[in-house]
Amino acid sequence: MLIARVIADAAGLAEKVEAVVAELAKTGIAATGALIESDLAEFRTDHADVAAMRGAIDAVMGQTDALITDHEPGVPGVFVSDMDSTMIGQECIDELADFAGIKPQIAEITERAMQGELDFAQALVERVGLLKGLSADAIDQCLDERIRPMPGAKVLVETLKAKGSRTVLVTGGFHQFADPVARGLGFQRVVGNRLAVENGALTGGLAGPICDSNTKKATLLEELAALGEGATSLATGDGANDIPMIEVSSYGIAFMAKPKARAAANGWVDRGDLTAVLRLLGVPQGDWYQG
Repeated sequence: MLIARVIADAAGLAEKVEAVVAELAKTGIAATGALIESDLAEFRTDHADVAAMRGAIDAVMGQTDALITDHEPGVPGVFVSDMDSTMIGQECIDELADFAGIKPQIAEITERAMQGELDFAQALVERVGLLKGLSADAIDQCLDERIRPMPGAKVLVETLKAKGSRTVLVTGGFHQFADPVARGLGFQRVVGNRLAVENGALTGGLAGPICDSNTKKATLLEELAALGEGATSLATGDGANDIPMIEVSSYGIAFMAKPKARAAANGWVDRGDLTAVLRLLGVPQGDWYQG
């Protein structure tokens, strides 16, 4: 069985739902489709071909937010998320590099790493090394002036937490940024890297082990195991280093993601903000965090 929930432009959506069903029929898959809300559709089939469902949705419906699962989606037991370009709108190391006058150089490395073209750990060490000598005061200035949450981030985190989800921010970025971001958004645990600082300046190195894609996956599995058999998980991320945790989660949602991350996910947000995740999980808007 597959259930696909899709958020799309309401204009002509009923006709597009019929077209998706017809597209699936061409591949021998019998499915039903219906509108749940004016801009939210749901498809059901007894087949388990996720690729065919994804292909039909992408071919017919254009830009969407969607989730494809083999069961009725609901509130997960644990929610693990990437930070940069997912929970916040920036890449922290790129913004910090601007204070050192080398943003274009570092941003190019960041983009290639997120696309999966470079080894993440090697790229991280290289970029951090370029920041050697930068005043540690630049971190606080960067936080104050540059770092902003993604629209819907706090609503998503606080709503899931209020409904019993364990919330974890796991990042290839740095605790110096992630800790205050996590406090502001409502995360209960933070896993990440730490910039080494001596005598008020960055050393160009890291303090402690590297948090990479394997760490992200291990963190999700650790949190899931603590909840016991039958627990479900949600992972959100945008880059190649998020793929392992996205792949092992019950609901792996690629948020405004690079192509490789989107292809690895069973859900994606390409058009809306992070509250789209709540809609795809079936959380009524009346239950959302109001601030």
